[in-house]
Amino acid sequence: MRALVMAKAPVPGRVKTRLGATVGMEAAAAVAAAALLDTLAACRAAFDECHLALEGDLRDAASASELGGALRGWLVHPQCGSSLGERLAHAHADTAGPGATVQVGMDTPQLTAEDLLVVADAADDGSAVLGPAPDGGWWVLALGDARAAATLAGVPMSRPDTFVRTREALVAAGQTVVPARELRDVDTAADADAVAAGLSSGHFLRAWSEVAS
Repeated sequence: MRALVMAKAPVPGRVKTRLGATVGMEAAAAVAAAALLDTLAACRAAFDECHLALEGDLRDAASASELGGALRGWLVHPQCGSSLGERLAHAHADTAGPGATVQVGMDTPQLTAEDLLVVADAADDGSAVLGPAPDGGWWVLALGDARAAATLAGVPMSRPDTFVRTREALVAAGQTVVPARELRDVDTAADADAVAAGLSSGHFLRAWSEVAS
């Protein structure tokens, strides 16, 4: 089993621009970096093998030094493809191996190692596990058979029907799809407030508390 994180380098003006329109691009990048740090920590606590599929250059990112330290021991791959669906398909292919791959983004800093292990266990029999987000997307995809990821290339992402269309595509590819619990991803200040309210510690909570104060 392994973790796969899909992430953009948290560079001001290139990440979390919807949030940045409210709090400023520098602050949004700092919050994105904090969310990524919490995500990396949860993945490392759950799995020995961890992969990051990265868009952009971390040398230009907020919290670049801290992110570099958190990524020691990780396998880092550049994202490849013109659409998010294509990049997801390529990332799963690049990291395929025995057992399940549990793929998440950098937008759910509230996820825990336990969340990831529950998903991995559900995918260990070869099933696909898909976790919905309230905006109609999804926050996690675990695949016991990496070949099924090829179907993601044809799925429109970042839409209100992305979860439904991803599930349909996986079923059409012969997968049994098991649902995971819903988690809210952070795209706006309202999302950040809601997620932070459920946290008692972590990089994201500290970063958002500084921004929101």
